[in-house]
Amino acid sequence: MITKTEFKEALQYWASSVSVITTNSNTHGLQGMTVTAFASLSADSAQILCNLNVNAETVAGIEESQSFAVNFLTTTQQTASNQFAGGASQEERFATNPWHTSVTGAPLLSESLVSLDCKLIEKIQAGSHYIVIGEIQASEVRTGQPLLYYHAGYHELAVAVDK
Repeated sequence: MITKTEFKEALQYWASSVSVITTNSNTHGLQGMTVTAFASLSADSAQILCNLNVNAETVAGIEESQSFAVNFLTTTQQTASNQFAGGASQEERFATNPWHTSVTGAPLLSESLVSLDCKLIEKIQAGSHYIVIGEIQASEVRTGQPLLYYHAGYHELAVAVDK
């Protein structure tokens, strides 16, 4: 088995979209965190998954509210990404980034490229993370370019390669 350092070195070369997972619960209030581990799961039942560290404070809010939103960030939202990655308090994150709610009550970031409003279906622990599965209750698609994370830095899409 490879070491944790080797694992992290190898996965720096996985380019991924930057998303912010948000939730709102009675006990914990508004919460959100930046993630790059997101995937579609099933088109038939409109399910997605994301991976959240077991120590992330946002997990408790998702468990209580039984809902969360996935917000794909645009290239203009690097500051938001840094804030939700821990560079600001939960209160400041939501005070400086416009948001609204839809079906579940989870905060949808109004300037994100896409917002998926999800009902929590299942949470499975795998090592240091939870695999969080959500069923999409509503979606909002806006215009812009996705913010990407690759080799420990932010990037934008290049010109499309001919097919």
